[in-house]
Amino acid sequence: MFPLNRRETTQLVRAALEEDGAFDDITTIATVVSDRRAHCRLVARKAGVIAGLPLAVEAFRQLNPRVTVRVDGEDGRKVAPGSVFVVLSGSARGLLSAERVALNFLQRLSGIATLTAKFVAAVHGTGAKILDTRKTTPGWRSLEKYAVRAGGGTNHRMDLSTAILIKDNHLRALDGDLELAIERTRELAPRGTKVEVECDRIAQVRAAVEAGADIVLLDNMEVDEIRRCVELVNGRAIVEASGGINLTNVRAIAKTGVDWISVGALTHSAPSLDLALDFT
Repeated sequence: MFPLNRRETTQLVRAALEEDGAFDDITTIATVVSDRRAHCRLVARKAGVIAGLPLAVEAFRQLNPRVTVRVDGEDGRKVAPGSVFVVLSGSARGLLSAERVALNFLQRLSGIATLTAKFVAAVHGTGAKILDTRKTTPGWRSLEKYAVRAGGGTNHRMDLSTAILIKDNHLRALDGDLELAIERTRELAPRGTKVEVECDRIAQVRAAVEAGADIVLLDNMEVDEIRRCVELVNGRAIVEASGGINLTNVRAIAKTGVDWISVGALTHSAPSLDLALDFT
């Protein structure tokens, strides 16, 4: 489900259009007569997965309330090079002035969805889930995590208040006392909250499981070490692998038997999908 309500969508798009000077587009005003109408279409230049359509459509509508829009499919749709996925008809000025903002939303979010889909395809059949992280663009987290879902991925915790993840710096603040850290979280966190512990060596994994961790995160471990940790945990906790994961090694990691694979690159390094607005 798209994460923004109507008011939030309107405000976000309005701010983006104002940032771009779209309501005072001097080039378009100077070159295109006010009553000129045009037809155009959004086209995929490369294969990928589309995300962000509600934002793009809103951009065109704010500059052209009478625009006619035909959307072929929803977010999560796979497109081939040359695919037309939106057709528009309306004021030429409005279409031209909204073009860049609409594409900025679409290309960024579709890039995340596309990269996510590649990781999901790479681990198909292994049982491992591809998760995102909190490494998101400030202010865009709900949108970027939505794009991960559009690409077939799964969201990790949305923010610091929704789940517990005890990391190395938390343990350093407690002089490395893992058992005490877990005990405190059990006492203070809402009932039913899962406790996850980041581990960078096998001894830590053993200690975390024995202390009752629900999830162990294997941080920057080699494939053989991950496999040994999965065997050690033996179903007593969810096992998550993270750190240094890419499309080259993700399947080998998935085949170790881990439950989750979290990939920060889904949101912090996804290249924008090549899309264009072509006037016909």
